[in-house]
Formats: sequence, C-alpha cells, structure tokens
Amino acid sequence: MGDVISFDFAKPQLDEGSQQSALAQCFARHRRIGDDVFWLKENAEFLNVHETSGKRLTAQALSAYEVFYHDVENRLRFFPQYYRFLLSITLDLEALGFEGEKGPALCAWTHEAQLVDAELSDLQRAEAARLLARGGIGEMKLDEALSARLRRFISHSATFSLPNKKAAYELTHIVFYLSDYGRRDPDIGAEAVRSLMFAGTLALIDENADLLAEVCLALRAARQTVPEMWEDWVHAVSAQFQVIAETSPPIDDYHEYLTCNWLAMATGRDSFVQDLSPERMLFRKSRGHRGVLRALSEHLYHLADRRVEDWATMRRELEGQLAHEAYAHLLSAEAAYPEFGQFFAHFARAGS
Repeated sequence: MGDVISFDFAKPQLDEGSQQSALAQCFARHRRIGDDVFWLKENAEFLNVHETSGKRLTAQALSAYEVFYHDVENRLRFFPQYYRFLLSITLDLEALGFEGEKGPALCAWTHEAQLVDAELSDLQRAEAARLLARGGIGEMKLDEALSARLRRFISHSATFSLPNKKAAYELTHIVFYLSDYGRRDPDIGAEAVRSLMFAGTLALIDENADLLAEVCLALRAARQTVPEMWEDWVHAVSAQFQVIAETSPPIDDYHEYLTCNWLAMATGRDSFVQDLSPERMLFRKSRGHRGVLRALSEHLYHLADRRVEDWATMRRELEGQLAHEAYAHLLSAEAAYPEFGQFFAHFARAGS
C-alpha cells in the first residue's frame, strides 16, 4: 500500500467588510423590530464596539441603518426616555462613515429638553455627558463633583472581590467614560486598578468571558498592563462560539460574542472569525463550565469559623475538595495575578 498523502487546506480568509455587513444586517433588520428597546440596545452595542476600536464600516454595512437614521428625530421626540441609545447610535453611525450630521442637533435638542436632569444614576449621567460632548454640548471631561463620586466608587476595591456583576460592569463603564474609551489617560489610582484586577480575577474564576473582556479593555483604557493569560483565555472562548442562522427568538450570548471580539480588535487579533450571514443569527458559546465559583463559595461558606483569609492555608484545604479541573482552573487564576492572596483575603470573608 502506498503512503497516505494528507492535504492541509487553509481556511479561507474572511473578508472584514462582508463580516461587518452580515452583522449589521443581522442586528439592524433581522433579530428584532426597530421599536423594541432591545433593538436599540443590541445595535448601540454593535456600533459602539466598532467605533471605539477605531473602525469604519463599509457602505453596505451602514446601509442597514438608513431607515433608522432617516427617522431618528421623530424617535427621539416620541421616545425621549431612550435618548442615550438614540444619541449613541446616531453619533457612532456618523463616526463610522454614515453620511449626515444629525448628531449635534439631536444633542442640542436633548440638552434643551433637560433630559439628563431626569437621571438618578451617576453612571448614566457620565454616559450622557460624554454623548453630549461628542455632539458639541459641554466638555468631554466630567465635572469635578461627578468625577469625584465615580472615582470614590471604583477605588473601593473590596467591593469587587465579591460576586456582584452589576457593580463590576459599573466599574468597567466608569473607566470607559473617564478615559473616553482609551482616548485619554483617566489617571485612576492604585486602588481603582486593584478593583479592576479583583473584578477580573473573579470573572476568570467564574468563567465569565463577557465581564473579563470588559475588564481587560478597561485596563487598557487606563494605560495598565493586562495579564496575558486573561486575554488568551477570552480569545479561546471567542473562537469556540457557534453562530447559527435560525428563526427562533434571539435569546443567546450575543453580548459576550460582541465583547470578546471587541477585545480581539483592541489587541490586533482576528475577530468575528465564524461564518456570518445577513439574516437572523444566534450566538452561542460553549457550555463547558466547571462551576468553580459556586463550588468554591459553597465550601468556604460551610467551613464557617474554620475559614481563614490566608490563601496558602486555604489552597491546601481546597485541593481535596474541588474537582480536579475546577482546582486547576483556580490555580490558573492565581498564577495570572501576583496579588491573588490579597484578593482571596477579601473573598474568604473570614471572621464574618
């Protein structure tokens, strides 16, 4: 029998413009209807990851938003409660290459209508201030009182050593707004950097690629070094996504898909590598979850007064209690962060 000859066929290079167009058509025309607030959310996020990555969209991709752009003034007047979404989409479209200059006029109308005065959240006020500044209303730098409150929040690092996704996402977005998504140095202090490192460590333990990608992006925006292992892990998760064209309701992992690929664009890696088509698509991540955070928390809880804050001591205790893969994943989180012991001292809640 002769030798078996194998051929290594390289995967064809995907065209970025075609991928952009397929995603734009999917989000703008096929997943949801335009009057749905979730349509606004999904499209604002899709456009934002491209605009903040310094991208331009092709004319074909931008054409998916012609109907929205034509009617955006009426939408803003009738749905003022969604002004942040509407301004974000419009400003990003124009920054990404859409022909038009509606953004400044919409920002002026929003300012005159005093819509920002209805915001209770400092985070939303910061987002609104950034949007208005992009449209020529006010300065991009936040006012001192608002900035001080946001900086106080992100500097309380103990908060981010415990599972609290809402607080963690607020942390990353505050850094985005303070830095204008990395366009200027936010000059955050050491405690705020520690907050990001704690949040990222917890996200890795929990196998939450969506949050970990945002933490990596926030660290980059803050001019800080990002653990290489974190970015590698997010990239591996991104590569395992399945993108399926089907007509079932769009309940999926689209946000994690966008955020992982946002980080890929920021780090110069290949992004949106799956085959994409201009129709309704669902984005599903691999479900190989080890459940490390739950197992770790439950064991520490049941230790009660035998729980201590010293990581070296508790590591020996946990080795025999966690499944092998879960324990190995926990050790990889330790290896990625030199100050893991400080993180664990808060996470353990010894003496509580």
